[in-house]
Parts: sequence; structure tokens; C-alpha cells
Amino acid sequence: MNGIIIVDKPKGKTSHDVVYAVRRLTGVKKVGHTGTLDPMATGVLPVCVGSATKAADMLTLSDKIYRAEFILGKTTDTQDAEGTVLTEHEVTCGEDEIRNAVMSFVGEIEQVPPMYSAVKRNGKKLYELARQGIEVEREPRRVTIHSIDIIGINGKSVTMDVHCSKGVYIRTLCADIGEKLGTGAYMNALRRTKTGAFTAEESRTLDELTAMAENGEIERALIPVDRLFDDLPRITLNEKQKKSVTNGVRMTYKGAENERYRVYDENGAFLCVSKITDGRLTLEKSFWS
Repeated sequence: MNGIIIVDKPKGKTSHDVVYAVRRLTGVKKVGHTGTLDPMATGVLPVCVGSATKAADMLTLSDKIYRAEFILGKTTDTQDAEGTVLTEHEVTCGEDEIRNAVMSFVGEIEQVPPMYSAVKRNGKKLYELARQGIEVEREPRRVTIHSIDIIGINGKSVTMDVHCSKGVYIRTLCADIGEKLGTGAYMNALRRTKTGAFTAEESRTLDELTAMAENGEIERALIPVDRLFDDLPRITLNEKQKKSVTNGVRMTYKGAENERYRVYDENGAFLCVSKITDGRLTLEKSFWS
């Protein structure tokens, strides 16, 4: 059983909880998620099953879209609603000021990872140190906010859709917006609506997956791994070419230099992703059994 299951992660579950559930429902040991969602967050969590785990790193690198709500006037130690309140401020800024502050974060920005994160320092995760009351210096990281769409402003509550690169902490974005406004802010809700090519509309809840498994239909939830590469041109190899490629031979191939391709055999089986380098088809990632 190989493919990708798009799980609608419920609030209160960790990403590892979801992996464990999918492992149990499919009976496959080789299962992994593609980008952690905090326990309080919900939404799109692609889970790779079987040989599809080879593509997990590619999905992790994908852009994401989130719907987030933040509340002005308070800060917390975790930058979200589950943390301890650290400061409180009166909120006097108007809608225009809020909108300008939010939109000022569109583009390439520097973001300091929060202490309550899985970033490692000297082999220890930051959240482990934070739980011990230890705060350490963190180097800012360059990330990209492609766009922000403000859905609504209701008093101290602001809801927005954020399209961003990998590595963005939405909690920290909310806190930084609050800091810019001088009021402080914390993230009150978060839902991931898209990861790469996968959307919330094609996700399945754990209850739906459980029912499918009980009916012996869990394989219906699997999305073929080559869906990840729909944007790449497709090439089909004959039997002799297939043998060369699967034996690790860099085969001469007429194509655009530095172009990446999704590669299939004559029966339509997805083999790999390869790239033309110096006029040769060079393997990047294999998916054949």
C-alpha cells in the first residue's frame, strides 16, 4: 500500500498521533507526516504511506496556506491561546492601522523561531528548554509571506489567510503584528487549508478513515505520489530505457537542460523524478518498487 493520505487533523491531536492512527488503520509500518501542525491547529496534514515516504521531504518544502485568527491586547509565553498571559495592553488602533500593520509583513521577512517550537539547540528541542523555564538566543530566519488576505476585523479579533513559504511560524507572525501595533497579540485559532497541491477539500477526518478501514476501503483514501509532480512534464520510457534508469545509468536523453521530469514506464507506472544534466537523464528521486 503506497500513496498519500490527506488527513484533516483535529484539534488536540499531535501530528505524531495522526501518523500512529494512519499506521494502525492501514497496517503499514512505513508512515510519515510532511510538516508538523501544532496540537491546537487543524487542517491539511499529508501523510505518506509506504514508498511515498520518499517524497516527504519534497512536501515539507512546499508552500502552505493558513487561516489564522489572532487577538490583540495580550501576549502569551507560547504566542497562542494555550499559553500563560505575559502582558496586557489597551487596544486603541483602528482598522486602517491594523490592516497596514498586517500587510507590512508581506514579502521576504526575518522571523525568530518561538521558544515553544521543535527547533533544536545543542541537540535539545526549544520547547523542552522552554518548559524548564530556559530561554536561549535564536537566530532569525529568512522566510517569505507571499500574500495575506484579511478576512475580517471584529474588535480585537483579526482573521486572515496567509500564503507562505516553508518555515513560517504563524504564531510568531501574529505576535510580531501585535508588537508592531504596540498592543501585543496571540494566535487564537489556526487551520491549514493547503499544502503544496493538496487542499482541505480533499482531506479526510480520522473518523472517515476509520470507517473506510472497517469496510476494507482504506486504499480509496490513497492519492498516487505522482500527484505531487503534476507541474512537471511527463516522459515515458521503453523497456530498455527503463532498465537503464532503474539500474542507475545516466541515460542520454533529448530534453531541456536542467528541466525536471516525471518518468513512467510503458505500462504507466510512475518510476521517478529525473533531471536533464549535461544532456543526460539524471535520477533525483526513485519511486519504483
